[in-house]
Amino acid sequence: MTFYVLAERRPDDGIFGEEYGRSAGTSGLVWVLDPIDGTRAFISGTPTWGVLIAVGDGDGPAYGIVDQPFIGERFEGGFGIARVTGPQGEATLATRQTAALDAATIFTTFPEVGSEAERAAFHDLAGRCKLTRYGMDCYAYALLAAGQVDLVVEAGLQAYDIQGPMAVVQAAGGIVTDWRGGSAAQGGRVIAAANSKIHAAALAILERAPA
Repeated sequence: MTFYVLAERRPDDGIFGEEYGRSAGTSGLVWVLDPIDGTRAFISGTPTWGVLIAVGDGDGPAYGIVDQPFIGERFEGGFGIARVTGPQGEATLATRQTAALDAATIFTTFPEVGSEAERAAFHDLAGRCKLTRYGMDCYAYALLAAGQVDLVVEAGLQAYDIQGPMAVVQAAGGIVTDWRGGSAAQGGRVIAAANSKIHAAALAILERAPA
């Protein structure tokens, strides 16, 4: 549905998505879409999957949405907006200021993370954190933006997996990079952190993982 709405209303924009492939545009804007991020959560009835939408210049998102239609929550970030709306009303998103790993809560979707080297790097980091949780898919990034958790670390992502959450986290005051501190907009190994201090502490461990 989103694809057809954009094709009608924004015919000059590019579109890239898991279900849609890639269509070129002429405006310089690209919509990055994932209609169901967290397929396993969706088919098992766990309300941690989401609809991901981002728009940007092709190098990264300027605005993004993480939408969970089952529970009616929508997290938005970009263009001066950082908010969640849902059954509890509307609230401003803001990440928290946890500075030390031993006080941090960390999330990843799968315990195995990715390759053996990536798994080892994640578990080295997680072992230094206060609490580790698994299986939240895109909703983990929403919780980070809402100030509930401190780190989300994943590997093997695509651009459509991260650009929507990335925009939301950054608008809330967080940092999203790859495991070397570079851009995460195209996916791959991703770390989302609540603030610069916890990001630096986690990155010092993750960047040891072989490329």
